[in-house]
Amino acid sequence: MSEIPLPRKKPVPGRDRRIPQAGGGPAHGLGLDRAVIPRRTGLQFPTHIPLSNWEGIGRQLSLIADSSAWWLGDWLVYGEKQYGDRYRAAIERTSLDYQTLRNYAWVARRFGLSRRRDKLSFAHHAEVAALTPADQDAWLQRAEEQAWSRNRLRKEIRQAAMLKNGQAPDDASGTSVKVQLNPSQEQLERWERAAREQNCDLANWMVLALETYAREITSDGAVVPELESAGA
Repeated sequence: MSEIPLPRKKPVPGRDRRIPQAGGGPAHGLGLDRAVIPRRTGLQFPTHIPLSNWEGIGRQLSLIADSSAWWLGDWLVYGEKQYGDRYRAAIERTSLDYQTLRNYAWVARRFGLSRRRDKLSFAHHAEVAALTPADQDAWLQRAEEQAWSRNRLRKEIRQAAMLKNGQAPDDASGTSVKVQLNPSQEQLERWERAAREQNCDLANWMVLALETYAREITSDGAVVPELESAGA
């Protein structure tokens, strides 16, 4: 005698809905966990979801927000190429800001799909977009390897530019240090001449020299030579 299949119980909205486990929640690709319902003006959550799922949703939202900048940039680049002058009128019929789109598109043009780094944000790429491709890759590689934030990457690029231009790097910590020196007249004249050759005042030149020397020592383990006595 064959068994008679039992009718399936209909799920009760808001109660019997299964919540996917962390890591398996997205419905597809960059979609959100099925436990939440995205709406135009917000996210609708069930009565309860595990903490791990809630954390996963936050990561998904962050990824979608960052990816959307790339998507919009690529979208505008495609429209400009395919539709000529007509793309501008099409944009005006959307709620998108044209200047923001132009900024996204500029970064998108500077980085082909193969050069975009998944582990870094759109903002990281925007920070180096004005550099040469070789410098872009070098800075992004450092940022990825050392897990720099966008702000840290910006600071490092600025510091490197200041050193290259003979300027004292910024002191991000804001610490003020007072140092009293007693150089000989010969030393002082030599320092002032070196500062003039690098087009900066003596105080900035001294900071620049110290910073350059410190980076040289700490980066390659160079032996510190014996300093000349201030009274020599």
